[in-house]
Amino acid sequence: MIAQGIVRSFLIGVCLWLSDVTAKGERAFVFSRDTFGFDNETALEYHDGHASPRPRTPGRQPKRFTQHCFVMSRSVEQFRKFVRFDPSLAPLDDKELAKRIREITRIPPWKAAFGTRDRMVIPGYRDLRTLSRARAEVVQKNIGLGWPTYFRPGNWRILLPHGPAQQARTRLELERALAEDGFFVAYLTNFPRSLNINHGVLVYARKNNDRGSGNQYAVYDPNHHDAPRTLEWSERDQSFLYQRDTDFVGGRVVVWQVYGCPLQ
Repeated sequence: MIAQGIVRSFLIGVCLWLSDVTAKGERAFVFSRDTFGFDNETALEYHDGHASPRPRTPGRQPKRFTQHCFVMSRSVEQFRKFVRFDPSLAPLDDKELAKRIREITRIPPWKAAFGTRDRMVIPGYRDLRTLSRARAEVVQKNIGLGWPTYFRPGNWRILLPHGPAQQARTRLELERALAEDGFFVAYLTNFPRSLNINHGVLVYARKNNDRGSGNQYAVYDPNHHDAPRTLEWSERDQSFLYQRDTDFVGGRVVVWQVYGCPLQ
């Protein structure tokens, strides 16, 4: 009996260890499951990357969710690394769900992913996309405020030199982050050359382009919940390129990592 108990304890320990390994090497990030089901709306109205004031109808201004691109990019990483969804359990009421979301988004995003046993549980939903569609208002109100991101400690770096050598170092940081942790929250700007993009996105995977160079990256852009966007590294110019979209004319951007460590 003692021997059986020892064997049983050993097997339980192995199973728990394997569950931790599985949690850290779990299924690949799936855009349609692991991102929010709503968009961060831009403060201005854009047409082919060119901004214009939004038309206003007195007394009929809809409530809009804006200036949360950094918050949403960070939160997607936090949900992915620290949360386990369990659709078999009853959903939380609004008050308890709000409290749970605030607890999740207070965990430093640069921490290593939690093992299965240590993850915070979101009951009643199978993934972040399902949760954020069903309980959008609760999620939006509790993942964090948008305006403090304008005063983040790392924002001053846009004033530093950021030529080809610096961007090549950032590209190495990106590759290292994807290899080690699977995520790289990127601050995209083209200051001082212009200021038609000032944006936060989440880079979550490498992908091969049509030429097979492997210099393209899959991006979750909070402004577009419909499909991934593409960030590309140009070996020739030693610079990053972001795809053309309704809210960006496309082309060269300067990339800085954020939320990779404290004060970043």
